[in-house]
Amino acid sequence: MRAPLGVALVAGLAVAFSLPPWGWWPLSIVGCALYVAAQDGHQRFRRGFVFGAAWTYVGMAWMWQLTIPGYLFAGVFFGALHGAAAGLAPTGRWRFAGFPLAHTLVEAIRFSFPFGGIPLASLGIAQVAGPLAPVARVGGVIALTWLTLQLGSLLATAVTVARTGRSLDVAHVATAIAAGVCVLLVAAGYVGPRGSDTGERLDVAAVQGGGEQGTRAADTSSALVTQAHVDATKTIAPDESLDLVLWPENVIDTEDFAASWQLTEVAAQAQRLGVPFAVGVTEDVAGQPGRITNAQVVVSPEGDVTSRYDKVRRVPFGEYVPMRGLLESLGAPVDQVASDAIAGTTPAVLDLPDDHRAAVVISWEVFFAGRAREGVKEGGELILNPTNGSSYTGTIVQTQQVASSRLRAIETGRWVLQAAPTGFTAVIDADGDVLMRSGVSERTVLRAEIELRDGRTWYVRLGERPWIAVVALCLVALHVAARRRAQVTEPSTTS
Repeated sequence: MRAPLGVALVAGLAVAFSLPPWGWWPLSIVGCALYVAAQDGHQRFRRGFVFGAAWTYVGMAWMWQLTIPGYLFAGVFFGALHGAAAGLAPTGRWRFAGFPLAHTLVEAIRFSFPFGGIPLASLGIAQVAGPLAPVARVGGVIALTWLTLQLGSLLATAVTVARTGRSLDVAHVATAIAAGVCVLLVAAGYVGPRGSDTGERLDVAAVQGGGEQGTRAADTSSALVTQAHVDATKTIAPDESLDLVLWPENVIDTEDFAASWQLTEVAAQAQRLGVPFAVGVTEDVAGQPGRITNAQVVVSPEGDVTSRYDKVRRVPFGEYVPMRGLLESLGAPVDQVASDAIAGTTPAVLDLPDDHRAAVVISWEVFFAGRAREGVKEGGELILNPTNGSSYTGTIVQTQQVASSRLRAIETGRWVLQAAPTGFTAVIDADGDVLMRSGVSERTVLRAEIELRDGRTWYVRLGERPWIAVVALCLVALHVAARRRAQVTEPSTTS
């Protein structure tokens, strides 16, 4: 029994190292193959748990810096989810089609639960650098997740059949059907709609103020952060071709932005350059002590705030503390997050001059495909991703965020402009290719002509729910087929 557990461990580690910043994407397929091969019907939960925990503990190692208890809990919880998936899947040769379905379902669960979901370290993020990435414009991360798992399972099937010399039975026919679906899905990703070029361009400057990583807001002067971005902006020379300047998430922290010195500074730079600024603002909520908003606002050259989007998907234990009262009574250090952010309620868009509209996903929201999809459905011609990863040391979160921005670009058929105070700031085209990327901690301005696009991919039209429903129905159908097959063969084996 120990050898299969070891194989499950290696499988989970292989998936983890397929993720950014390592990015060896074929390892996720190899890891899935090893895992399916290790599941021979014994200790299914334990092997699934080891697989999921190993994947999580390496792929989400950044959590250790923020909350050790949270990091330990995440590995156990997500390991348990994959252990449960192993229990949900059919056994025997049916597992070659069943395990990909069951594990895709639990991945869909972790994308939305607990606390709204933690969709980092996903198989979709791993595959964005490989040839399977275009599948995202068909079925998003759910389709990419199933495809990766199923390709791994097909590899395990081929090895098993070659080793045992057994002829194909009904269970393997189900696997063959899954293989056919894989081919169709990949083909659809390459030939399906990907949006279209409107012929218009937006000349945008993304500002990165620079500075050290691994810093917390409570230990950092917000005025210095704002000034760093003002100083970086001053390196931009007035240019009639420039259309927009993008600042990162929450580089302005104030009680009331409308009456702040920060607005005066931004307006002065907007007037100097003659273009609007999209800037990240954290401000207090009037009449609600201990509550804040995290917004991206557009400031005109006249100093007026002409558009605003408040972040909807907040970072649990980063921007708000779930169950704050209970955790405080248990002695948890909830004071590290002094204020709880209020979730926004408006569509994920910012209105720009000349009737242009940008989809906007603030920081954490870029990991949730539905936020970018909403913005594009509301008329977004490009996607802005102002973010702030300065709290994290290393590049695990930052590289996975760039990978997620690439996924959002492919899913929606839109260019993505990402801006971060300490990196990474990036320009990504509609095919998910990174055209420009800053270094960590440097002060810089990335200038790019962004292609404005319209049209909808299949993913934008359908979203994820139909794919989740299909996966669930196929898993049920597989169980029914396996049970009927067992009932048919049982009399012959007992006679």
